[in-house]
Amino acid sequence: MKRIKRFGVYQTAKVSAVIYFLIAAVFAFPFGIIMSLIPGRDMFPGFPFNSGIFFVLIPFLYGIVAFIMTAIGCLVYNLVTRWTGGIELEVETTSQNIE
Repeated sequence: MKRIKRFGVYQTAKVSAVIYFLIAAVFAFPFGIIMSLIPGRDMFPGFPFNSGIFFVLIPFLYGIVAFIMTAIGCLVYNLVTRWTGGIELEVETTSQNIE
């Protein structure tokens, strides 16, 4: 058994932010394009969802929130592992020739 004793806060948060940005982009960018093409969508003037730009910003907001929340989660995990010892996991070494 191996044990995760500590997470690198910045590196883990950075990876999480990029993953969440990409996931949100896959859905938000096409949805924003579709929303900007729908006629009569400005039933509520000034409402941020009326603009396709809003959907371009969503992945960035997801990334920022994911970075912050992952950093907080890593800090809490690193603190808790002092008392609990961390998460145990079993790893297996395989021999694969990657060419």
